[in-house]
Amino acid sequence: MGAITSTNVANALVKLVAADALPALMGNLVMGNLVNRDYEPAFANAGDTINVPLPPPMVANNIAEGGTVTLQNPTLNAAQITLDTHAEASFLIPDVTKVLAVPDLLKLYMQPAVVAIAESIETNLLNLYASFTTNAPVGTGGTTIVEDTVDAAETALFSAKVPPSANKYLVVDSNTYSALRQIPRFSEFNTAGEAGLRALVDGAVGKMKDFYIFRSQFIAHTGSSPVITHNLAFSRDAIGLVVRRLPQPLPGTGAIAEYAELGSFGMRVTMSYQPNTLAQQFTVDVLYGCGVLQNPFGVQVYS
Repeated sequence: MGAITSTNVANALVKLVAADALPALMGNLVMGNLVNRDYEPAFANAGDTINVPLPPPMVANNIAEGGTVTLQNPTLNAAQITLDTHAEASFLIPDVTKVLAVPDLLKLYMQPAVVAIAESIETNLLNLYASFTTNAPVGTGGTTIVEDTVDAAETALFSAKVPPSANKYLVVDSNTYSALRQIPRFSEFNTAGEAGLRALVDGAVGKMKDFYIFRSQFIAHTGSSPVITHNLAFSRDAIGLVVRRLPQPLPGTGAIAEYAELGSFGMRVTMSYQPNTLAQQFTVDVLYGCGVLQNPFGVQVYS
């Protein structure tokens, strides 16, 4: 058994923070858990461009009796996403020994930092709405969403040849979500069965018109009269979220870093001493970029 030293305690503390950071972050993500996440434990810097491979188009050929196959030379396409966001949340802990003695104190420090990073990721992903130009927006801005609008969004994705096996999502703001769960055909037991009862009692829309319905506080709004709500309907491969590791701090600078990685997502947790405040500074940060992967697989839903 190794001796307990200040170095061991410091490393253990950073690992403790990292272990709590990522699960909490994933729990606060909506869009981040629905899109295509591309993660590699490779070091990168802000401004780097990542090529995300896309499946090449192929065609089926009819082979005649005694004939030969038709060789194809598909070109592997790629969507370029720039790592243009380095999101960080830092906080000070004056007495780290209390954190070791009472682990629940760590959650009080960690939660606001994690939520701040989650909000940054959600906002950037939802602000991609204007990039979906292949499909015309459905619905009318400044009006209450109706069943026909949801139907039109699903039809647009079907016509864009979104694979039937791919899950389709509709992410809306709070007012639109409220309107969806009040559509009579989907919120009453006698018309929607158990799903209608859940919408009425639990307040959960669940699934409608082949969409899994989610609500987010970070849906984009534009205009003033009327205010246009830019809800988003998409499949997983419509949007890419690319995350890469940030480098370790330079040795001998007094900073200790650990990586937290889970489910194609990763972040860095760094601890350093701040002599001006006589406290330990913790920085939770992540380097990421997001962009459209397959434009036909998303459509704006106005309300």
